[in-house]
Amino acid sequence: MPDTTSTQPGESAPARTPQVQGPYVQCLGAATLDTVLRVPAIPPYGKVLAEACAVFGAGMASAAAASIARLGGRAGIWARIGDDDAGTRWRADLEGEGVDVSAVRVVPGRRTAISTIVVDAAGERLIVPYYDPEMPRDPSWLPLDRLDGAAAVLVDTRWPDGAAAALDAARAAGVPAILDADVADPAVLHELAARADHVVCSEPGLALLEPSGDPAALAARLPQARVVAVTLGAEGVRWIADGTAGRQPGFPVAAVDTLSAGDVFHGAYALAIAEGRAVADAMRFAAAAAAIKVTRFGGRLGAPARAEVEALLAAPAV
Repeated sequence: MPDTTSTQPGESAPARTPQVQGPYVQCLGAATLDTVLRVPAIPPYGKVLAEACAVFGAGMASAAAASIARLGGRAGIWARIGDDDAGTRWRADLEGEGVDVSAVRVVPGRRTAISTIVVDAAGERLIVPYYDPEMPRDPSWLPLDRLDGAAAVLVDTRWPDGAAAALDAARAAGVPAILDADVADPAVLHELAARADHVVCSEPGLALLEPSGDPAALAARLPQARVVAVTLGAEGVRWIADGTAGRQPGFPVAAVDTLSAGDVFHGAYALAIAEGRAVADAMRFAAAAAAIKVTRFGGRLGAPARAEVEALLAAPAV
């Protein structure tokens, strides 16, 4: 199970027993072993003592998959790991959350990605990842025929060849194909965005895809995309869905740790789309899940349970 140093208010919530009755979402992308350190402030140089530490299996799509499981859905992850201790730990952590890791590829002699994240008192962070440059990129081993049983597919940008194959297979099968369009090589972003029918960007990701920062302008260049959206942190999310603009304000919360908020948002959004919700309802559900996450230290360990999200959605507006 994931390691945390505390369960005091503001700390990450303990892993919950996953529910299995919901729809299945197939995720694909990054697999990293994260070390998160909380410090009073991130110094420009020198040394600072951490106040708290958490070590756990994560990665953008992997964290989204774990969040889906906590929210009552079923999720699997397609990813590549090395045959090392980090890979063993990553796999155990994701499996412990109820994520199907049976199709994860273990590559002999290669290193599982690792990431060290420093989080300050305001909840902002510095992320330093390392990806093995020799990790094989070939996606031909992916069991794409399994997508016939999925209700949505969610990919990130960290394994472009695998993401392209999964998006193409999802659209061919009539399954919603969702891209987490975060910072990456612009050529990769453009290639993957052209294959997805839900393109959900971070603000930096949108800027790389569309310099104006206008999701409507990007939507005009992606005619195959049913939804183009940009997450705005505390300000919520804007989107264009089937040519109509929408906006969901952020939920007012005190941020403790913004790490993995985007991953939780994407996982919650993918689950809501898999459940057949309207886009506006899916955005609201995802925004609430991400808002709860940022109130807790520990990256994806702060992802909420379904009941917590429903309680926030039902609460009177402040």
